[in-house]
Amino acid sequence: MYWSSWSEFFHMGGYGIYVWGSMGVMAIAMVLEVWQVRARRKRMG
Repeated sequence: MYWSSWSEFFHMGGYGIYVWGSMGVMAIAMVLEVWQVRARRKRMG
């Protein structure tokens, strides 16, 4: 795809809130997963 400005890129044709919201939720889930694994390893050993 081609966007003529950064604003259009972030807006994503009106669906930006859904796209960026889902990316944010995924990033938070990944960070929480790493944090939980580290905490579990620390408790085990």
